[in-house]
Amino acid sequence: MDKIILTGDRPTGRLHVGHYVGSLRRRVELQNSGEFDKIFIMIADAQALTDNFDNPEKIRQNIIEVALDYLSCGLDPAKSTLFIQSQVSELTELTFFYSNLVTVSRLQRNPTVKSEIKMRNFEASIPVGFFNYPISQAADITAFKATTVPVGEDQLPMIEQTREIVRKFNSIYDEVLVEPEVLLPDNEACLRLPGIDGKQKMSKSLGNCIYLADTEKDVKTKIMSMYTDPTHIQVSDPGHIEGNTVFTYLDAFSTKAHFEEYLPEYSCLDELKDHYKRGGLGDVKIKKFLNNVIQEELAPIRAKRAEYEKDIPTVYDILKKGSDAAREVAAQTLSEVKRAMKINYFEDEELIRAQAEKYSDIR
Repeated sequence: MDKIILTGDRPTGRLHVGHYVGSLRRRVELQNSGEFDKIFIMIADAQALTDNFDNPEKIRQNIIEVALDYLSCGLDPAKSTLFIQSQVSELTELTFFYSNLVTVSRLQRNPTVKSEIKMRNFEASIPVGFFNYPISQAADITAFKATTVPVGEDQLPMIEQTREIVRKFNSIYDEVLVEPEVLLPDNEACLRLPGIDGKQKMSKSLGNCIYLADTEKDVKTKIMSMYTDPTHIQVSDPGHIEGNTVFTYLDAFSTKAHFEEYLPEYSCLDELKDHYKRGGLGDVKIKKFLNNVIQEELAPIRAKRAEYEKDIPTVYDILKKGSDAAREVAAQTLSEVKRAMKINYFEDEELIRAQAEKYSDIR
């Protein structure tokens, strides 16, 4: 069996460093590892419309933002298929067929759905499209027979629901669909990078993000205003690491090479943490170090984005070719699904022949 990856993002805005350490950086590594036969990366505009149905222009404008972030981070259309979800209509058909395999109560129990509904204040009036999000995601994953789905920890309930749908379909109809495995970030700090204000979730609406497309000046301003330890008032005060956003970012980004380059008096992050906990180390010094680390990481991304921005038609061409290629693969899976469900009426020569014989006998 081929090893296949399916992953993607909702185009609700520019991507930020949380997306980068949580998924984008790993996607590039996986793409270049040679371990996978196919990699599909989706801009999930149809899913984004489930809670932005009254503002389609927002999604329309952000598709190019996400595509630019993808390409600038190193996703290569020669190695990965980059496509737009709504341009692969087979995904909608699969979602409809799978909806018969899931109960309303099961969707209501999905922890991710419950959390998202509460966050968007949908308790009183949930759009059906949004409620069906886990089923749509199952269609996306199974359409490409993905064996591996890189996700954050918060998406685990969604993948488990996909696995349930696969098992139910295969048991009722035929062994057509592939049950995917989850691939979590290998760095615990990358599972959910907090906002610069210390809030648990980095969110565009909260204005607490460092975007991949931010200027060098903007990045520095955000880092120097970052939440640390409110009890660490004087440099001499002992500091706390837990809940300190600066150290969480250093856990996600810093390497020994960064210490050698920018902070040689410490050999590694553990030494820096120990000094901070003892007291005698100021927040400004740590923030300056973090700024150097993140600027080094983002500089090539920023430069590459600037090059792609000069030729937007080429970016759309990449997405069109990727969507065409994705549609071919999804169409093959849909054909197999219809055959298993016995709704491939015009392709089933045996059915047509049997019916012809049946009515011939009647005459």
